[in-house]
Amino acid sequence: MKIAIASDHAGYRLKQALLPVLEEMGMDYDDLGTVDEQSVDYPDYALKVATGVARGQYDRGVLVCGTGLGMCISANKVDGIRAVTAHDTFSAEMARRHNDANVLTMGERVVGPGLAAEVMRVFLTTDFDGGRHARRVDKMTGIERTHGGC
Repeated sequence: MKIAIASDHAGYRLKQALLPVLEEMGMDYDDLGTVDEQSVDYPDYALKVATGVARGQYDRGVLVCGTGLGMCISANKVDGIRAVTAHDTFSAEMARRHNDANVLTMGERVVGPGLAAEVMRVFLTTDFDGGRHARRVDKMTGIERTHGGC
């Protein structure tokens, strides 16, 4: 599995704490920035990750900002992206199992590094259940196709 990970300045330290976890998990990943805590605009980094996932360059993405919310909103503007903000393992698991979420967002100001690592582990190792959930994901994709420009 190939992962794209990025943060803005407010999520930089948490992103840095997650990189060794990806290595421990044996994940192939690209760190798409930012490179320090100097102020940057989170939509730029959300777009990098979301575009890479949508194009199939990456299987999943991880984004970190102050709350996870701005990254989530920005990533979801890209067709084919189902980004979720999760700060607990149950939400991360259900987002994968039921919604086939492909981008996880978290907030450095909301969750500590230990829990964030567990949330990311669950998100990256949980499969989509398919079945009745596939029908619902297809409906979400249909909404995106028919109402994306509204």
